[in-house]
Amino acid sequence: MIEASMKWAGGLKFEGVSGFGHKISTDASKAGGGNEDGYKPTELVLYGLAGCAGIDVVNILKKQRQELKSLRIEIRAHHNDEYPKPFHTVEVKFIATSNNLDPNKLAKAIELSEAKYCMVSQTIQNEAKVITSYEITEE
Repeated sequence: MIEASMKWAGGLKFEGVSGFGHKISTDASKAGGGNEDGYKPTELVLYGLAGCAGIDVVNILKKQRQELKSLRIEIRAHHNDEYPKPFHTVEVKFIATSNNLDPNKLAKAIELSEAKYCMVSQTIQNEAKVITSYEITEE
């Protein structure tokens, strides 16, 4: 079980503390009545997806003895303009830097994260089409 708690801090701002003791704030845009004094809650869903998948991919590649210099995960989420506005498509791009990374092993690590290990990805996949790609660059 995972738990989270946030406390209203006035306006549309909410504050919480992670299980590791880190503070987090959410707020709405100025156009939406907030002060932009924190993350948009929808951004946190995407950061959660990137972090969850990133941890998986790094761990899997490490176990496969694959050399990885850096990994960046870019996410673009699309939603309807009118309410309700759930994400209908989420594009996830993994950009790996390495001189010796086997593309098949990277693809398999991403697939394992999406299908088996990343709870955030599995949750989003139930509601939105997730499109994944990757790119490998050399240093």
